[in-house]
Amino acid sequence: MIWNLSFGWLFMAVGTVCILSFIFALALNAIIGRDGFGPFGTMAVLTGGFFASIYAVNAYGISLRKVQEAAFAGLGGAFVILLFLLLVKGVIRRI
Repeated sequence: MIWNLSFGWLFMAVGTVCILSFIFALALNAIIGRDGFGPFGTMAVLTGGFFASIYAVNAYGISLRKVQEAAFAGLGGAFVILLFLLLVKGVIRRI
């Protein structure tokens, strides 16, 4: 799905995801505090996780024909990656 987009649409998709991730990361940074990655780090993790999970789902063989399916797969993967990284950081800080 991602590789079928032209440069303009891909640029707008990445920009939209970055903006929404940053807004969410600001709120999440206020909740998590020092245990998080800061707003820009969380935004980078969420944006990277969003597109990486869509790519992984497509590479696995699942076709994401609708935007809702792609958004659900992207959000789910982004939050799983963020949760994993926060758990790893929390364990490392407490060792």
